[in-house]
Amino acid sequence: MAHVIGIDIGTTAIKAAIFDADGRLSGSHTQEYDLLTPSSGIVELDAPTYVAAFKAAVAGAIQDAGVDRDAIVSLGISAQGETLFLLDDTGEPLRNAIVWMDTRANAQAERIEAQLGRELIHRTTGQVGMSALWPASKILWLKENEPEAFAATAKFALIEDYFIQLLTGQLVSEDSLLCSTMLWDINTRRYWPQMLDLLGIAEAQLPEIRQPGSAVGRITAEAAAAFGLGPDTLICLGALDQACGAIGVGNVRPGIFSESTGAALTSVAMADRPVIDPSGQMPCFASGLPGMYMIHAFSTGGMAIRWFRDTFCAAEMAQEAAGGPNAYAAIDAAVARTPPGADGLRVLPHLQGSGPPDSDSHAKAVFLNVTLAHGKDHFARGIMEGVTMVLLRMIEATRALGVEVDEIRALSGGAKSPVWCQIKADAAGLSLRTMKTTDYAACLGAAILAGVAAKIWTSVEDTATRLAEAERTYAPDPARKDLYTSMLAEYRQLTAELTPVFRRG
Repeated sequence: MAHVIGIDIGTTAIKAAIFDADGRLSGSHTQEYDLLTPSSGIVELDAPTYVAAFKAAVAGAIQDAGVDRDAIVSLGISAQGETLFLLDDTGEPLRNAIVWMDTRANAQAERIEAQLGRELIHRTTGQVGMSALWPASKILWLKENEPEAFAATAKFALIEDYFIQLLTGQLVSEDSLLCSTMLWDINTRRYWPQMLDLLGIAEAQLPEIRQPGSAVGRITAEAAAAFGLGPDTLICLGALDQACGAIGVGNVRPGIFSESTGAALTSVAMADRPVIDPSGQMPCFASGLPGMYMIHAFSTGGMAIRWFRDTFCAAEMAQEAAGGPNAYAAIDAAVARTPPGADGLRVLPHLQGSGPPDSDSHAKAVFLNVTLAHGKDHFARGIMEGVTMVLLRMIEATRALGVEVDEIRALSGGAKSPVWCQIKADAAGLSLRTMKTTDYAACLGAAILAGVAAKIWTSVEDTATRLAEAERTYAPDPARKDLYTSMLAEYRQLTAELTPVFRRG
């Protein structure tokens, strides 16, 4: 039976998953690695570490699946956005990759935005403004601070582009990954000449643009031997990890709203046209479906509950280490026995700034209305409800753009918390579904794109819809809607009133 492999290149790990022709998971493997953080704001990783992890993930997945490498007919990649490689004229990296979360280019981002204007940037790229995270800012930093490396660069590439080149010898990229580079125009779906001129780079230094899911070509003999794949494996472009994750849970048409509560809280809603927010709050991305777009927001999420666990749950973690219940399960139990609204405790969960629609890199976490009657359980519930308010703002801002939101599909770690899923359903007044594909959604999305390119499946939309089975549905409790509507109003008020305080802090 033919199989397809989907590779998810994440921030701290690469996961490979193999699926049979019926879309069933045959085997998977995750290979972790540590990022290089020599000083504040600098986050890098060398190419050999990425390559070794990629090889280990592929080998582990093949072993776990128990299939012959020649049975794998195509490969697709889900990738983190914004991680930048500088390649010489032989395709070799000139320096470590600059990881997406690297913030050394803040000053360059501010200068670019001042020169071009926030409105033009938003209208052209779909992004709501410049950030140190975007590759355009990183490229300008390199030009000003590492002029020799900048001058020697033959090609600027993203992490998916780099691996596609290793596998096929061709340097190509796709829309969903390019849309947050600030080098790409969401209207023309081509490179943005004005930005290239500002940075002093040429289009010839950038990958050829193709659509997500495009077949690039057969793997080279050298790469097949190096990566442990069959000599006839078809290598296909995938998409941004959030775009692949949406496909993997069946979010392929307007009306479905997928949310991922991992370290960050992210959301995706599909649109059949570019949606430029007149208020300048919500960004628009290209999706993993050719010709489609997605309203995609991101902010503080599961990192808040992890911070709570690491800081206040030493006993629960010790019990887990001794073979007892998982510490997160213990937190869930504490939240379940705490009344909705946490007896008045309110939380802004912004431990690392906030994202769209209330973007503020200076935002901090806030615990309000704390009294002697409040205990640890209240804080746990308050954090979950605070993150849920961020989710409601994403839904509210998405709907304000005329994009439908009829149901929520949950993925990542937060989907494993029944109590948190119920809070989200109650607060949104919408059914929330966790999917059987949650744990490997990004890999499945990449595999679906590759499987359609290899003609194993006929349509991305039909295949994603067929394979995305609901595991559990959480129906909203109408009796709790007024509480959460009031809580959202309080969240908006706190955000507005504390913004100047955050900037002084």
